[in-house]
This record gives sequence, C-alpha cells and structure tokens, in this order.
Amino acid sequence: MRKTFRGVLAGAVLMGTAGATGGTIGTATAAEPGSAQTPAAAQAPATATAVNSAAASAPAAEDIKDRILAIKGMSLIEEKPYAGYRYFLLNYTQPIDHRHPERGTFQQRLSLLHKDVDRPTVFFTGGYNVSTTPSRSEPTALVDGNQVSLEYRYFTPSRPAPADWSKLNIQQAADDQHRLFGELKKIYSKKWLSTGGSKGGMTATYYERFHPRDMDGVVAYVAPNDVRQHEDSAYDRFFRTVSTKECRDRLNNLQREALVRRGPLLAKAKALAAQNGSTFHTIGSVEKGFENTVLDFVWGFWQYSSEKDCAGVPVARTATDDEIFNYLDEKSGFSSSSDQGLSGYTPYYYQAGTQLGAPQYEYPHLKGLMKWGPEYFQSRVYVPRDIPMKWDGGSAMRDVDRWVRRDAHQMMFVYGQNDPWGSERFAPARGARNDNHVYTVPGANHGAKISGLPADRQAAAVAQVLKWAGVASPTVQSDPAKAKRLTAYDARLDATAVNREQGLRP
Repeated sequence: MRKTFRGVLAGAVLMGTAGATGGTIGTATAAEPGSAQTPAAAQAPATATAVNSAAASAPAAEDIKDRILAIKGMSLIEEKPYAGYRYFLLNYTQPIDHRHPERGTFQQRLSLLHKDVDRPTVFFTGGYNVSTTPSRSEPTALVDGNQVSLEYRYFTPSRPAPADWSKLNIQQAADDQHRLFGELKKIYSKKWLSTGGSKGGMTATYYERFHPRDMDGVVAYVAPNDVRQHEDSAYDRFFRTVSTKECRDRLNNLQREALVRRGPLLAKAKALAAQNGSTFHTIGSVEKGFENTVLDFVWGFWQYSSEKDCAGVPVARTATDDEIFNYLDEKSGFSSSSDQGLSGYTPYYYQAGTQLGAPQYEYPHLKGLMKWGPEYFQSRVYVPRDIPMKWDGGSAMRDVDRWVRRDAHQMMFVYGQNDPWGSERFAPARGARNDNHVYTVPGANHGAKISGLPADRQAAAVAQVLKWAGVASPTVQSDPAKAKRLTAYDARLDATAVNREQGLRP
C-alpha cells in the first residue's frame, strides 16, 4: 500500500495562541455563595478605627512578580500591561535530561497571565513556540483563571546549545511541565487544569499519562492519536466520506489537475522561490517541494476550511494556471517545503519520526501522476541529515493509548467532525468513576471548541470544566444545564488566532 507521511501543514491553527471563540457560551457572574446564613456580627460594617488599626498591623502583600521571580531558576524577560491581569514573559532553567540533571541545563520560555492566586490555574501547552502576547485558552476564559503557557522544549529559543536531540521525547517534555508545576503550585494553590490543542492536546495528554496526580482535569482539543503507525485506514475512510461527493470530487479534481499541469505550475513555484530567496536542500529540490505541497492540498483544505468553502474551490477543467496555483498556495503554501519554511518545525518532525508517528493515506485519484510518490514524503525528509533519528517502534504511543483507555481520569477530548486529524483519536476509559468525556463538534475543522457544541452538550462540558476547577456554583452543581463561562468575552484575549503556517502539522 503506497502511503505518505502527512506531516507538513501547521495544525497549530487556532491553538498556537489559543483563544476562546467567545460569545456563544455566554457570560455569568462568579460562583454563587452558599445557602448558609452569615452571622449578624459578621455582616456589621467595621468601624473606621478598627479598619485602620488592622491595615496598620497587617504586613504588606508581596507583589506577585517578586513571588514568581523568587523561584530558583526563574527570570523575567518582559512584563506587558493588560487590564485586569498581569502578564509576564519568563525564562525557567530546566535540566536537559531530567534523569541526569547534572548533565546541563537550558532556558525554557513561558508566559504567565496572572489573575489572582485565589483563582484556578490553567496550564496551556501549544506543543510548539509559546505566544509572546497575552491570550486566554477556552478553559481559562471559562473558569476565570490564571494561565501558564509553556514553550515546548527544543523549539527556539528554548533549545540547549549544543542540542542533544535524543533528549527530545514526550517524557522529558512532561517532566518539564511537572517541574515547573511543582514550583508554581506553591503560589497558585487552587485547582489546576491542563489544556492544549492539536499537538498541544497531545502534549497535555502525555503529561497526564506521566504525572497523573498533578492536574485536577484535562481538556485536550483535536488531539491526534496515531497509535498504529502502519494501519491508517481511518484516514482513507475520512477522505472517502467527508462532506458530499460533489465537494470531494471538486477538491480531488483540482489536486489532480495541479499534477497534470505540473510544467507551468512548477515554473510558477520556481519563480516564487527565487523571489523569496527560498532554498530546498532539506527536502531535496524545489520539484520535490512542489509535489509535496500538491499532495498536502486536500488535507490542508479540511484542516482549515469547512463545507461552505467548497463553492469557492476552482473548477479544475476551466480554471486558469494562475487560479489553480494561487488557490493551492493559499491552502497549503508552496514555501512550506522550503528550508526556511521547515526549519522552525524541526523538533516536530524529529518527534514524528522517533515517537509520535504521523497519519498516512492513499491517493487513488493521483495514480500515475506522482514522480516521487507518497513513500518519499516521510518524516526523515523534513529533518536535516546531520540530526540522527531512530524510530522507537511505536512503543511510546502504544503506552499512552493503553494508559488513556485503562487509567485516564477526569479528561475531556474535543474533536471536530470534519477534521482529518481526528480520524484516529483518543478513547479514554469509560465509567462514572473515571469521569472522562469525548465531544465531537458538528461540522467543525481543526479549530473545534466547546463553544461550537449544541447548547445542551456545551452546557454539560462547561459544567464539567467548572467542576474540575472548583468554581462550579451550587446552581450549576445541581443543574449543569445552567453552566456558563465566568468571564465576559474579550476580543483581544479570546479571539481565535488561525495560525496559517503552511504545511501539515498537528
């Protein structure tokens, strides 16, 4: 069976900066007080003398920045103002190898969106670089909490120098989170949730597997689970059944036409590369980069687009060369296979080729038109040759999958109905005592959120998140249908940032 490594279009989509879509969940006040009556004496206002006396005798509260920077190994890069929050960009000293901390350290970048030490905290992982501007993940907006966002090890600048690539694996990354959590928990003592989307959702899941006692709940969005590296028929089924036959045919015909017109379209790709100063040493040549981009096209469409966008797909038999080239460039990016397009994602491709695996599927409609074929575009192709790689045989993903199925507790997985990355997904342990949940957002792509669920399912999911965070009001505890987010929508903090880095990456 001829298959290809599906590893080149950024799935960080919405999740690189991770905002809530806002509005649809609604707003609410903070948790309601309990029903117990407050003693009359406690309700009486204090006298001015008493208040002044208490203020004079109480020690001054230590500034949160001072408390954070008192953590050994923590340093400040920058503080940025944001109404209602304190936002810090920080570095934290981590061991390169948590099993042998004496073998060196590196600086790992993180951000902290501080609300209040008396609020819950959300540990956000994007799986790639950390955003350097204030933003809220959906769970952070739901629970009105603090948010810690951690850059994944080996994404620059969070990379040791020189880099020992053998220390880039899912357990070392989970240990990064665990070590940081252990320090911050001393300051943020309320409930903690972890979250992330796509590779960030995978990261949150792996963290839970290795350190299941750290978090009080996990909300993982659109997290792929490629546990069977050589059995990916689920992806073939997805592309045979997604949307309507008319839409599928329109996309497949355009993809085929791009290879039929290889000559003029390749000339355009070469001209674009020359204009941008792009080189293609890693993948091999601009010709190989061109074919790789064409093969990524249909996947990229469903990752970022929706059924309603099918009407805008050029009709293959009547489209001009420019129309085809420009549309494919918009959806999958002819620069994505260049050295410049690949270099920032070397850590992802390294992990895909050593532990994570990657989805693969067939192209029956392209038979006879591929020069290099799907078998060429494997993870090794996207990693510079001076970095050694060795596949672990699938043991890491089998271990995680087995743990999620048997032992997962208080985990929520959210998927999009029309997202190819959800073809193979996590299936957490069932049963009331496990308190796990899986939601599929109708018609959604790789940007699926709780806010896109039907009203009843949305309320149930929100109620669960509030419960895990310890901020569900008595009303919500008795009637989950009344659950609402605890913050008002903020256009800057909550806007979903669609990160169209081109190339297929989770």
